[in-house]
Amino acid sequence: MDHYTARFGDNPDMKGAVVSTFNGGCFFGAAGAGWANDKWGRKRTIQIGCLFAIWGGAMQSGASNVATLLVGRIIGGLAIGILSMTVPLYNTEIAPPKIRGFLVGLTQQMLGIGFIVANWVGYGSSFIKSDVSWRMPLGLQLVPAALLFFGTHFLPYSPRWLLEVGRDEEARAVVYRLHGNDKASAEKEFTQMYDAIKAEVSVKSRRLSDLWATRAMARRTFVAVGVQVFCQLTGINVINYYGPQMYTSLGVTGSKALLVQGIYGAIGPIANLFFIIFVLDRVGRKKPLMFGAASFVVTYSILAAILATNPLDSPNVNAAAQRAGIAMIFLTSIFFSLSFGPVSWVLASEVFPTATRSLGTSVATCSNWAFNTLIGQVSPLGIAKVQWKFYMLFVCLNFVDLILITMFFPETKGKNFKFLLFALAYITAT
Repeated sequence: MDHYTARFGDNPDMKGAVVSTFNGGCFFGAAGAGWANDKWGRKRTIQIGCLFAIWGGAMQSGASNVATLLVGRIIGGLAIGILSMTVPLYNTEIAPPKIRGFLVGLTQQMLGIGFIVANWVGYGSSFIKSDVSWRMPLGLQLVPAALLFFGTHFLPYSPRWLLEVGRDEEARAVVYRLHGNDKASAEKEFTQMYDAIKAEVSVKSRRLSDLWATRAMARRTFVAVGVQVFCQLTGINVINYYGPQMYTSLGVTGSKALLVQGIYGAIGPIANLFFIIFVLDRVGRKKPLMFGAASFVVTYSILAAILATNPLDSPNVNAAAQRAGIAMIFLTSIFFSLSFGPVSWVLASEVFPTATRSLGTSVATCSNWAFNTLIGQVSPLGIAKVQWKFYMLFVCLNFVDLILITMFFPETKGKNFKFLLFALAYITAT
């Protein structure tokens, strides 16, 4: 967008700063969300995140200089950090085990729909010949933030949190509400939940060191943090953030690059919806992660080979090979939506017991945003400076991820939290 670049510049450092300041805000938002969730509960913490989103979005859309834009990005990042940690946690705690994967997997589905909207709004706005071309896309984020803020008012509190803070009758009422007319099932779940939480609440974790105090807890932390870090090392956000720049290196330029990015954005959510409905709660968590990591090794290898043999300044560029490179980018999105996209949020929120769930989920989400910040800052430089060699980095990283997932990750499909507590302890001991 000419008007945006005229005001804020177009060098790689500036691009990286706009992305990484947002992701840095996400890191600190996720870090503070663990404490907020324990003090005010999941519901109120979501609403706090919405208020930060409205504040940050207003600053970004109204920015008249780089400093205001970057501060708005940081505040907006705080909001997304809070929400990205709290929403999966909330969904995990109100969902029955049989469909927990589906409900938590909807987090990635909504993220995908958000990318679709963002991509097509960006494409449409590229035809506007004024500052509205960039102010409107940034301002539109106020709408879902406001809707979520008011809509959350009608949602119940997490019954697990209510039990933690001694509001037992409210927790019982929420469980009965979630089960509808099945009172027997509701009472059974409430009794199990009550016994487990009351046994754990006396040793509620407030210290980071508790996350690795025992071998079993260290294993849980490794799994939750690992799946979030590995999610970033898939390289998916290189495409999400800098897709048009990648398409330019494959011969697609100008508004056509934005158009291709818009089409790309629609592919992932379709694959993700198929996966969470028909696959996730049937095949589990571990196998899709292994499949995803192996797939990325293949797609990035092919993409790197195509870019290495068809540089843009070559007089003999193979157009068919360039189209194959674009296909590899699309396949990467599809494979991500069939693996790390939904599974990373589900697994990170499943492995911790009640005593450490808020703190552990917060740390796992922080690790996601820390590596997201790193990827966001270095990617435009990597694409511009080292070109095809940059993608070989993701070949190596995903190969290592595949080995670690195969060796150390447990299967959590359909298990209740009490079972997971004992299963992980047993696996660690043996």
